[in-house]
Amino acid sequence: MNATSIPQRILDTARDPAIRARPALWAGGRWLDYAALADAVMRVSGLLLDRGLRRGERVALFAGRTADAAAGFLGILAAGGVANVIDPRLPPEEVGLRLRSSDVRWRLADAGHAEVAAATAPGPVIRLEDARSALPRIVTDLTPADDAVLLSTTGSTGTSKAVLLTHGNLLSNTRGVAERTGVTPADRVLHMMPMHHTNGVNNLLIVPLACGASVVMLERFHAETFFDEVAAHRPTYITGVATHYSRLLAHAPPRGALSSLRFARSGSAPLTAQLHREVERHLGIPLIHSYGLSEATCTVAMNPTAARKIGTVGTALAGQRVAVFRPVEETPVAPGTEGEICIAGPSLMKGYVPPSAHGDGPSIRNGWLRTGDLGALDAEGYLTVSGRLKEIIIRGGENLSPGRIEEAILHDPAVRSCCVVGAPDPDLGEVPVAFVVAQGGASVRERAIQELVRSALTRACVPARVVVLDALPEIGVGKVDRGALRRLASKA
Repeated sequence: MNATSIPQRILDTARDPAIRARPALWAGGRWLDYAALADAVMRVSGLLLDRGLRRGERVALFAGRTADAAAGFLGILAAGGVANVIDPRLPPEEVGLRLRSSDVRWRLADAGHAEVAAATAPGPVIRLEDARSALPRIVTDLTPADDAVLLSTTGSTGTSKAVLLTHGNLLSNTRGVAERTGVTPADRVLHMMPMHHTNGVNNLLIVPLACGASVVMLERFHAETFFDEVAAHRPTYITGVATHYSRLLAHAPPRGALSSLRFARSGSAPLTAQLHREVERHLGIPLIHSYGLSEATCTVAMNPTAARKIGTVGTALAGQRVAVFRPVEETPVAPGTEGEICIAGPSLMKGYVPPSAHGDGPSIRNGWLRTGDLGALDAEGYLTVSGRLKEIIIRGGENLSPGRIEEAILHDPAVRSCCVVGAPDPDLGEVPVAFVVAQGGASVRERAIQELVRSALTRACVPARVVVLDALPEIGVGKVDRGALRRLASKA
């Protein structure tokens, strides 16, 4: 992969005589082959350059899950711009604030989102459909150092941050994921992640297209019809989050519906070992768990398909370095010892925009990204993620890991999912409180859960209370909103 930019890599792939006529992208009921996709990308680029876009300027993309949207994203990059895909669920006022704080002055929108785009700020909105009559034109001298993508992320801090990534970052992630998953032109991926999410653009759009594979974009994920979609489109792999796979357990795949799949991937949110095993039994294929974050472009570690360790997120991708340091310090801990997960390598973000947006999110010090995540490396380099530094519950001076308590609770067959947070206590400072969702028709008993935790861990880890909810609140893609649960626990 010798390209110096993502558009160059994808356009070079599209020029390959063996790939040019192959299907590239399915969306909105139609296929786009590689030749047509390349033409659409170059026309979007030409449209933006004709309107005066300058290298490094930031462009907000307002669009649905369509082939035009994918071409719009890649076209922004091909014009030397920086693509910022907008979450369509956000109100225009919130989007306007984000665009101003990140100095995003250009807006590109499809017909269905032009009105929303116009409401975010004064000034003209460029219509994506106008690209069809534009002359194909691209910037030919992009380098790995050029800015490429601006990712708006709430992450685990709950505060919006904009992460700036370069073409070098995107290429690094593409190389690592392609090498680990072995994606080839024979592959077809089912795309069911949001386009504004790093997984949605990096691993489910850029990686397969850079490898000459095909992408099928679902309008949205529905557990009830998902297996029918797989049977119809015959993907060779799928990528989702724990929530997707958990919901599939209630539906039996028709005979032969999954025969095209060689593996499934899970990322972007925690996956318990118990759920991992249940999903593999249900689907009959390996489930490959991975770990990453926007500040490291996308994926940092992933289980090898043929050598996965359930309960871990695998080993570092090619070009990446993963270490576990003592919190605050830069001293590595021994294998098997919990500490802060730190990352180094060419996938680390250029920075936050503006730099003051960092807040309490991950930071880069001496070439290492301090993720704020807790974990441990085993002797073979497999990484286990156990929680967040800021989620540690300090009970009477003793540090308790919510992740370990949650793992113990999930051994109760009456519990489908759970989250443990700290609640204020006048004597001990904090105590653990467990929020659980019951399996269908099951009855959750607080005493049984407390005894289960006591037998698996220590007395200090026993939840002071067990609260049953219909569903755990979520933030982002399949991530539990721990902040909301902490507020709920403090009021009880």
